[in-house]
Amino acid sequence: MGIAKQLVSIISLLIAVLIPLTALSADELMEKAQKRFKPIPKTIPEIKGKSFTTEKIMLGKMLYFEPRLSSSALISCNTCHNVGMGGADFQETSVGHRWQKGPRNAPTVLNSVFNMAQFWDGRAEDLKQQAKGPVQASVEMNNTPEMTMKAVKSMHEYITLFKKAFPDQADPVTFDNLADAIEAFEATLITPDAPFDQYLRGNNSAITVTQKDGLRLFMDKGCVGCHGGINMGGEAYFPFGLVEKPRAEIMAGDVGRYKITQSKSDEHVFKSPSLRNIDLSPPYFHSGKVWSLKEAVQVMGAAQLGDALNKDEVEKIVGFLMAATGVQPMVEYPILPAPTGTTPKPKLD
Repeated sequence: MGIAKQLVSIISLLIAVLIPLTALSADELMEKAQKRFKPIPKTIPEIKGKSFTTEKIMLGKMLYFEPRLSSSALISCNTCHNVGMGGADFQETSVGHRWQKGPRNAPTVLNSVFNMAQFWDGRAEDLKQQAKGPVQASVEMNNTPEMTMKAVKSMHEYITLFKKAFPDQADPVTFDNLADAIEAFEATLITPDAPFDQYLRGNNSAITVTQKDGLRLFMDKGCVGCHGGINMGGEAYFPFGLVEKPRAEIMAGDVGRYKITQSKSDEHVFKSPSLRNIDLSPPYFHSGKVWSLKEAVQVMGAAQLGDALNKDEVEKIVGFLMAATGVQPMVEYPILPAPTGTTPKPKLD
């Protein structure tokens, strides 16, 4: 009986010691994560110098879905950044005017308001500047600001909406204001309340034990160095292939920011993409050549960290990334104005 009592005492002592240690370990993991990440807010972010009014958002929503901004009257912002498909288009590289394929995979529009800049190479400082690019790109919407605004002005409902969105301007129906309104709508396309967001807010049971293991690996291995912050990326530029270059197919001969800056140090440098909702927006990388998230994690482990991640590590990291998928924006498709006799006819050539 004495030995039995001693065993019970020892077991009780171990339980008393180990439970606090386990809890402390969980607390430490959460505290470490809270220092490296931030949850997506549940309301539209406020940005200095930006005005996201209800009227501007309403106009921007209609323009986002408006295919007549393109010369073919077929392609809208939503074509390549489909809000019902993770904000992307499920293509290696987007298909634009006359079925031309663009040079890079379309980044998700969801949570893009939190990025430091837009496009893979960061050539647009914000969503407003970004909105002007595809409209004028021959490989995308193939239009001009003049013809775009001719289409908009031909539909009187838009003139009324521009006046409501920009009430202090004498002539508000401009290409600049069009981009401003689209930016305002895109700022609403956020995905809060992911399990990981709930965890960051203090709910320790919001993610599974396996996902916590993946989170620990994600931080300990160094992934968080490029994919931290509120958007799990999008905060800085990094060379792709820091340790070793991925296979040529993935690189696709893309020199990254070098094309913008002409600086040798910017060769193969890209803005780190957001990993929010990453399971919803394959394929991956600027080339869109990798369709499996597990393979993408393996590629990044080797290319950026010099770490040949094993199968268990990859599965746990992928499991963690799944916890970063938030509540998708519910967007009711707008009823667009009817064309008039002065609305430009589609040009398909």
